[in-house]
Amino acid sequence: MFWRMTGLSAASPVDTILDKENFTLEELLDEDEIIQECKALNSRLINFLRDKAQVEQLLRYVVEEVPDDAERKRSFKFPFIASEIFTCEIDVILRTLVEDEELMDLLFSFVKPDHPHSTLLSGYFSKVVICLVLRKTAPLMSYVQGHPEIVVQLVDLIGITSIMEVLIRLIGADETIYSNYGDTLQWLENTNVLEMIADKFNSSDSPEVHANAAEILCAVTRCAPPSLAAKICSPSFVRRLFHHALEESRPKSVLLHSLSVCISLLDPKRLASASYQAFKSNLSHGALVMASPETVDGMLESLGNLLNLLDTSAAESVLPTTYGCLRPPLGKHRLKIVEFISVLLTIGSETAEKELVRQSAIKRSIDLFFEYPYNNFLHHHVENIIVSCLEGKRPEVVEHVLHECDIVGKILVSERLSSLSTESNGPTVPTEGKTHPRVGNVGHMTRIANKLIQLGNSNNTIQAHLQENNEWVEWQTNVLVKRNEVENVYHWACGRPASLHDRGRDSDDDDFRDRDYDVAALANNLSQAFRYGIYSSDDIEEAQGSLERDDEERHN
Repeated sequence: MFWRMTGLSAASPVDTILDKENFTLEELLDEDEIIQECKALNSRLINFLRDKAQVEQLLRYVVEEVPDDAERKRSFKFPFIASEIFTCEIDVILRTLVEDEELMDLLFSFVKPDHPHSTLLSGYFSKVVICLVLRKTAPLMSYVQGHPEIVVQLVDLIGITSIMEVLIRLIGADETIYSNYGDTLQWLENTNVLEMIADKFNSSDSPEVHANAAEILCAVTRCAPPSLAAKICSPSFVRRLFHHALEESRPKSVLLHSLSVCISLLDPKRLASASYQAFKSNLSHGALVMASPETVDGMLESLGNLLNLLDTSAAESVLPTTYGCLRPPLGKHRLKIVEFISVLLTIGSETAEKELVRQSAIKRSIDLFFEYPYNNFLHHHVENIIVSCLEGKRPEVVEHVLHECDIVGKILVSERLSSLSTESNGPTVPTEGKTHPRVGNVGHMTRIANKLIQLGNSNNTIQAHLQENNEWVEWQTNVLVKRNEVENVYHWACGRPASLHDRGRDSDDDDFRDRDYDVAALANNLSQAFRYGIYSSDDIEEAQGSLERDDEERHN
């Protein structure tokens, strides 16, 4: 905002309206500078807006739907401006709201079952409530505690993402809320809010409901009041999740998102990159939920049923691709099961490792690696499975990967037949009459092979297994060594800074390298960054130029 100097600046349009004898709230809301004046703490404007009648009218703009034939500014502009006034966080206005029972009743009337819940107004409602959660935490929590039906109504609207954000903060699954106002959340111990959220996996067929329910439960695993933390990691709660997930009549999205919650229980540090630093900085405040051995045992009870879903022999769906077809496609639910197995192997549970070996979960995951040679998401998780097994402390797991899973033999066969074969009985079928493409998991096989050689230097079992295989020795000498030389970026003609060879890793670099990123989420974040112009102006201009060229080519 520009500085105002007496005698040099024109009167604000808002002050001009306030100078009139008779003016209305609508006149002020229609003025473009009202938000700027609120942030500048215009005393005359604030004294007008703090009045109960004006706060009530602002709330009505936020929570009440308008007829279809209403003016455009009544439908869109006024609700938006009203919500922005609340989120300016002017204390006297917020105090007028939270200290008046009737006004709070009006605000939360939005979540009643008989009230329409448009996406637009849901967003404005959530902005106002979240502002109160952050700035007027104690009185708001006191009101919600006195009206327990509000939590039930919010859970019923969990399919609306903005309502889900409200619920996350109300139950304390937020670093800021928990660290500053943990005492106000004690009343949650007597509620069954987590059970209500988990039961949404059973009562709704909407993928949006399942995704948002999982998002809340995952948030609880990362930061939650002790009472909720103890409840969500209990074996009984885990069994409830798997009961919903493994019902044959339920959509696959239930299984997908239930496993996401279990993965978050096993490894709470698996966060989206945007919230990772906040997670680290607030780690000392919230209760980081860690799965107990009893929780892991509860998950392992359903392992056999999960592995049955990895069987693709009975599936009949077909997905055409550029290289042929998949009969059947892997699917998100099978990919999530493999990720779940991968995370189970990282927690150091001897019981989990023995059960995964006994039920051939590791072997089945490795088989899928070669059956779906173009699914890089799958390859990423299976590589983690193999590395976890080889780097583990239990020789029987290493023996299982080398002998029963025959990882070395499978790599050699795949390298020998480096293109898709029409003779294969697997789910990936090439198109007849076309040149068969090279398999897409060669890079992952190369890294696994190099890891085997690296670990063989300190593990006699691995070293002996590799040396007694003459085909491996020959392939390592004639193929792998040359491939590593070609792929060594430091030897490329374009050159690389020599200092990179000696660069040490600091703690942040350790975190960056050791994290297991969600590849799909990172790709989506990058796409969103370009779409909304997060990068510099040069990057934006380059992207816009590329889009314009693409448009010209399409028109031509």
